[in-house]
Amino acid sequence: MGKVSDEVYKLVSPIAESFGLEVIEVLYEKKYDGMNLTVVIDKEGGVTIDDCEKLHRAIDAPLDELDPIDTAYILNVSSPGIDRPLKTERDYKRNLDKKISVKLYKPFDGKKNYEGVLESYDDDKFTIRMKNGLQITFNKKDTAKVEPIIEF
Repeated sequence: MGKVSDEVYKLVSPIAESFGLEVIEVLYEKKYDGMNLTVVIDKEGGVTIDDCEKLHRAIDAPLDELDPIDTAYILNVSSPGIDRPLKTERDYKRNLDKKISVKLYKPFDGKKNYEGVLESYDDDKFTIRMKNGLQITFNKKDTAKVEPIIEF
């Protein structure tokens, strides 16, 4: 995270926790409509629109006081979404024993894309079980994208 993201994370995390929410990440990025500050939150059982609105109202004034950003920006509070890429330990925990897709920067055994059930993970690596029963362990730093496979 950058300086702005870090400062905002430190400010809003305790406020979010008081509502039973966890701040997963803070993004500060330029979009088509200008600078956007997005606070991504989650909680056991998922986030509702009410959760997002409640936190938005609760952090608006403290953010103005902290004033970490010297230009105009749009404040967004959102849920991670069911198809959020796996980045944090919580993302991996939430997807344990579920199907995920793995995209690698460089081919491994001639392939860059894998699918399987997330069997285990730690800070540096994770293991999937493929359809044929084969288990493969990947280093997180070698993955371009790891995301859940949503089946309807």
